[in-house]
Amino acid sequence: MEALKGVRILDMTHVQAGPTCSQLLAWLGADVIKFEPPQGDATRGQLRDIPNADSLYFTMLNCNKRSMTVNMKNADGKVVFVELLKKCDIIMENFGPGVLDRFGFTWEKIHEINPRIIMGSIKGFGSSGPYAEFKAYENVAQAMGGAMSTTGLPDGPPFVTGAQIGDSGTGLHLAIGLLAALQQRNRTGEGQYVEVAMMDSVMNLCRVKWRDHQRLAHGALSEYSVHTEKGMAYTPRAGNDSGGGQLGNAIHCKPLGPNDYIYVVVQEAVWDGLAQRIGPDLGIADLVNDQRFAKIADRRKNQSEMWALITRFAANHTKREFMTILNDLDVPCGPIMSTEDLANDEHVRGRNMYVELDHPQRGKWHNIGMPIKLSASPAVIERSPTLGEHTDQVLQEVLGWSESQIAAKKQAGAFTAPAKSR
Repeated sequence: MEALKGVRILDMTHVQAGPTCSQLLAWLGADVIKFEPPQGDATRGQLRDIPNADSLYFTMLNCNKRSMTVNMKNADGKVVFVELLKKCDIIMENFGPGVLDRFGFTWEKIHEINPRIIMGSIKGFGSSGPYAEFKAYENVAQAMGGAMSTTGLPDGPPFVTGAQIGDSGTGLHLAIGLLAALQQRNRTGEGQYVEVAMMDSVMNLCRVKWRDHQRLAHGALSEYSVHTEKGMAYTPRAGNDSGGGQLGNAIHCKPLGPNDYIYVVVQEAVWDGLAQRIGPDLGIADLVNDQRFAKIADRRKNQSEMWALITRFAANHTKREFMTILNDLDVPCGPIMSTEDLANDEHVRGRNMYVELDHPQRGKWHNIGMPIKLSASPAVIERSPTLGEHTDQVLQEVLGWSESQIAAKKQAGAFTAPAKSR
């Protein structure tokens, strides 16, 4: 039994944030109907690597969904939309401000059509406040949510993170909200409006930086390798500092390539064993008794020297070799894994986190697997749909329409864009 079997979602979202959410819910068993305009989700053609095939941008975010095309500018297309609203538990959208309203479907109207339906809405900055009308993209959300100002080196420019915390992070937040609203609907019978803003989501994911922002009112941040002081008004960039109670940093290993690093966390309990192991190789037999590193407060004060010693040792070992040494000492660590490393990693493959799929246009390709593992309802990942692949199927199975009814709507232009006038 799939966890969300019986839940039907009308998914009007496009690009990344919304499709991340709906794909996750589809993997959990929901019937997700990807409701596309006749030209399709814009990402079908973005960054296309194979001519006339859906892009990886699209296929990797739209697995396990059914696609239908509907022309919402057509009166008969709007009829299809209304009938589907009556049959769905959730509707999702991430249009710009006011787009759905201009089609004549405010939340109030949708709720009137189906009082049980839940509406999930993703906005860049929410529907209220002075930023409500602004457009947002991944890096804009990272910039305005606090992530960029705290990422990078203090004497350099701010950096975006490779993890898509603005888009995919927002999609994950919306999934939580929709499931909570679904649970409440099952108790009360009433649907509700669920809104998630990209800026808000990034702020939530930067929680530890807000912790440090407030700690600065009471004193310097001793775990930071960069200068901080009491009364400092903002959390600074601190490179690869751990940002936690224990010291951590990325250490360059042999052969010193761009990804030949390992992240090492030097906990209080592991320093003596680590010092005894690396000291002799460094020609410092008594490193364990070096007063610069005797206690955690000393190591924080002199962490640059400590990291330099560890880096000298690491220069003679690959990141995997150093990982083995550190694991034997119970030192928390992890090699910096490139996409190449992960694509070929036994652990990743064993957990079905990089899965091969087949697509009628693309052929063989890979997608990231389901990160949430349910013991009684494991996800089965299926390919993304081609544009409009399931239009007739949805009309027949969900709305119960006959072939003649479908044909009439097709004739009226409900599913296709009008021909361009010359």
